[in-house]
Amino acid sequence: MRLRSNTHPGSQAHRRRHGGLFILATMAGLLALVGGNATMAAAAGGSSASQVVRAGGKAIGRSSKPNTPALVSLHSSQATGAVMPTPGVYLVFWGSQWSNDPAQAATALQSLFNNLYGAPDTWGTIMNQYCEGMPSGTVTCAPNATFVQHPTSPLLRGVWFDNASPAPSKATANQIAGEAVSAAAHFRNTTQAPNLNAQYVIASASGTHPDNFPHGFCAWHSSTASSYGNIAYTNLPYVPDLPAAACTTIASPRSIDGYESTETHEYAESVTDPFPSSGWLKGGSEIGDLCENLDAYLTIGTATFDVQGLWSNAAGGCVTSG
Repeated sequence: MRLRSNTHPGSQAHRRRHGGLFILATMAGLLALVGGNATMAAAAGGSSASQVVRAGGKAIGRSSKPNTPALVSLHSSQATGAVMPTPGVYLVFWGSQWSNDPAQAATALQSLFNNLYGAPDTWGTIMNQYCEGMPSGTVTCAPNATFVQHPTSPLLRGVWFDNASPAPSKATANQIAGEAVSAAAHFRNTTQAPNLNAQYVIASASGTHPDNFPHGFCAWHSSTASSYGNIAYTNLPYVPDLPAAACTTIASPRSIDGYESTETHEYAESVTDPFPSSGWLKGGSEIGDLCENLDAYLTIGTATFDVQGLWSNAAGGCVTSG
C-alpha cells in the first residue's frame, strides 16, 4: 500500500504516508523523493500558491502498521496555533455536481459534526490531553497549558453549498486551498483570530478527482496563508465512490463508513496539528496516522458513526474512546 505522488507545474507538493513524508519537487524536471517533516503551507488569498503540505494523508487500504509505543510530542512552543483549543467545523460542498449524492454523504457529514460533542461523544475526549503554550518536545501537558476543550455544543459552525458552478473535475491542490480561503470569506472569518479554531472541510462531489483522487489516498489536511491569516482545511474527496472497505477497517462496512472514518481522522489531526507541522506528532506521523488500523462504531442517540482510532499518550497506544 502506498501513496502515489503527483505534481503540478511550478509547484512543490508534499504528502505524508504513515511516519514519513514524501516530497515531490519540480525543478528542471527533477523528481526528488525524501523523508522528513515539512513546515511550509501554501500561499493563497491574494498571492499565488506555490507549496502545499499534504499532511496526515489517510492511505487507501487496510493499514498493517502495528500500534507500537511512540509518544507524540509538541513541535512548537508558540502560544497559539499548535492546537485548536475550541474547534469548529465549516463544511463546504464544492460545486454543482453535489446535485448527485448517491451515498447521501452530505447528510451524513452534517450529522457527524452535529453529534460530536458533549458526554455522548466519548471519542472526541481523546484529544483533551493535547495542548499548546508548552516547550517544544513536551509529551505531557502541565496544568497551566492551553488544552483542547471537549465541545459542549455541536462542532458544526456553518454549511455552504458552493454550487453556482461546477467545481473542477480534477482540482489541483492549489485550487482546493483557494476554495478554503473563499470559504473563510463566505463565513466572514476574515482575521486570524477566528481561524485559529476553524477548519474548513472542502468536500468534493461524486465523480470528481480532487488532487488526483483516488491515487493512493482517502483524504489529507493542510493549511494555507491568506489575507485572513493561516487557514486550516481538509481535502475530502467523495470516498463512497471507492469500495466500502477502502478507507475503514470495520468488518462488513456500510457504504458511508469509510467517509466518516476518513473525516474523523482528518478532523482530529486538524485539531492537534492545524498548521502542519507545529502540533503533536511522532516523527512525521500525526495522531490519526499512527492508528489507521483501528476503527470503531460510536453510537450517539439513534445515529451510529465510524470513528477512526487516535493515538493517546495517556494510554500509550491507539484508542477509540477517551
